[in-house]
Amino acid sequence: MLRIHFSDADLGRTRLASAPDPLWEIAASLHRLQSRKGRWAYAGWYRTARQRLREKGLERLVLDVLLPLYPRAAYFPDFLTPVHAMDGFDAGVESILATPPQRVLEEMTILDRTVGAPPWVAELARLEARKEFVDMLRVYHEAVVAPCEDQVMARIEAERAARCRGIMTGGVEGMLAGLGPMMRWRPPVLEAAYPVQAADRDLHLEGRGLTLVPSYFNWGEPVAFADPELPPVLWYSLLHEPDAREAAHRSGAGSDVPGRPLAALLGRARAVALYAASTGATTGEIARAAGVSASSASRHATALRDAGLVTTVRHGPAVLHTLTPVGASVLRAALGPAAGTGAKTV
Repeated sequence: MLRIHFSDADLGRTRLASAPDPLWEIAASLHRLQSRKGRWAYAGWYRTARQRLREKGLERLVLDVLLPLYPRAAYFPDFLTPVHAMDGFDAGVESILATPPQRVLEEMTILDRTVGAPPWVAELARLEARKEFVDMLRVYHEAVVAPCEDQVMARIEAERAARCRGIMTGGVEGMLAGLGPMMRWRPPVLEAAYPVQAADRDLHLEGRGLTLVPSYFNWGEPVAFADPELPPVLWYSLLHEPDAREAAHRSGAGSDVPGRPLAALLGRARAVALYAASTGATTGEIARAAGVSASSASRHATALRDAGLVTTVRHGPAVLHTLTPVGASVLRAALGPAAGTGAKTV
């Protein structure tokens, strides 16, 4: 568990990133290549990415260089996903190049101690080696991340819209309260689920505020920098990819589909409604997600509300359904076996 402690000043300085973080998406996409967890949600991308890597002769680059630096484990180096990357790919790689050699060596030592690392990683302390490395990142990004930028941006924009609804109805605390099943707002602390192999820790913002970065390729637990002295950033998953919802109830879906237990308990449409409510959803949005009529969606939302799993507030001419703490707990429990990604803490 990661506990992020807010003051009133921190709430005023908390913001939601306006665009995807390209270097973080590189890291998270490499985790998707290493794990079957959540594979159903990225099946189309996974097939296309593997094909492009083969066609461009990049498989050895991924296996020998990138995967050792971005293990799906309890730690990978902070300097690989600098905060400046939120200003774009070029700004991010400039920050990598500007990293002091001593910091690179320190973080590589942690990587080696945590999961083991090949001896060559220490070479990244040299500027020339880092220049070669960022060229490799650019090639990988152009091959398998950039081609789906429109889709990624559309999902990020949808997430930002959902979070803005929380701000309009409850300010920054309303946004924090609606962040989904992997996080829980218990004023003045935001609790974020962390991988079982990572130790519990507390992050005190101390007036710095928090930058929330929704991530397309991240799957499962939110991720923060290991170094508490770095600017506070929390990357978190978009767990409601429309294609993934369809896969969750598709006949013959794999055993790690997290929607299956809920679908068995609640029924498919009601389970989808509960998923949709975790990001905030109108009745019409629930209807489209579940593939049912608006009247049926309203009945499903009412049943979930009567069970104490969602709460409903009027939002202009529509009503907005969001999870209650009980509903978030139910959804967290259903997602638990399928959640998991690399985390940047020890």
